[in-house]
Amino acid sequence: MKGTIAIEEAIIDQAGVEAHTFAQFQTLMRPGSDQTSGLSAHEKRLLDIHDERLKSMDQHGVEYMLLSLTSPGAQGEPDPEKARKMAQVANDYLAGEVKKNPKRFGALAALSMHNAKDAANELRRAVQQLGMFGGLVNDFQSKGADGEEKVYFDTPDYDPFWETVQELNVPVYFHPRYAIKQDLQPGTKYGDRKHLLGAGVQFHLDLSWHLYAVCSSGIFDRFPKVQIVAGHLGEGIPFNLWRASHWINHPFKRGSRPMKQDYSYYWTHNVSITTSGNYNTRGLKYCIEELGLDRCLYAIDTPYETVEEGQNWWKTVDLPEDQKEAVARRNAIRLFKLPLEE
Repeated sequence: MKGTIAIEEAIIDQAGVEAHTFAQFQTLMRPGSDQTSGLSAHEKRLLDIHDERLKSMDQHGVEYMLLSLTSPGAQGEPDPEKARKMAQVANDYLAGEVKKNPKRFGALAALSMHNAKDAANELRRAVQQLGMFGGLVNDFQSKGADGEEKVYFDTPDYDPFWETVQELNVPVYFHPRYAIKQDLQPGTKYGDRKHLLGAGVQFHLDLSWHLYAVCSSGIFDRFPKVQIVAGHLGEGIPFNLWRASHWINHPFKRGSRPMKQDYSYYWTHNVSITTSGNYNTRGLKYCIEELGLDRCLYAIDTPYETVEEGQNWWKTVDLPEDQKEAVARRNAIRLFKLPLEE
């Protein structure tokens, strides 16, 4: 069947269920609850690929899903060796599950970002040996004895990684993650305002900062073919592109800014956005106008959003047929080089 292609769809393997990072961070979905409630709320649906997930896809018209390890994944593991192993195990598991039904599922690689060369090597293995279509990172990499340090991927230290991304010609998806415990202490911005945590506010505020940092770092000047993807209608950035570009183009900024172009340039040449968990028709139309039709892709954000809800919304989206087809499937096939008929 020719249906939609959803590209930000989370899973977890049994090793991930047992990893402390998953239980630790998923509880933040329900602030104040016990240590296991956040985990149990989604564990069954994250573990399911070929049963209820596939039935729901069939029922509601989703042709294909790109699966990825749920947040925070290897980014939540502060120990470099454990994070490296977590990513490898998850990728082996994902590849095995995709092989069971490759006409309906593909995968994005989990990556430990403690070391740029290790991340590059794992992405290369995932793409060339496991048949994956790109990578996914969950905002920053936790580091330090207690995971108190945050490592971002816009510094020259990560050039070996971005060089490999360009060489492999596959996209990297930037996904949000929950605040770390150091940001939940009394007196911190989230510690005193736990209602701001998660998908509604914290996700896009935190990840948009990282996306601005990547876009302004010069990475896309050094590696102009690199493509990244931002979900949830681009974490709000498309709606601020004019102002961000306006100020970075001011004479007093141009002389010191680390990038050659402005934000609008990179968001129309190096960044794509998806509809994951942000079913806003007017917002999507704005993104199409601001970024270009070819920069806008469909995603659901399962299991945190349901296939039914995403597809029911998509049926109401009043775009011209050719535009709707491009967002629903054609752009994903081209960007990720999926083995599907356009």
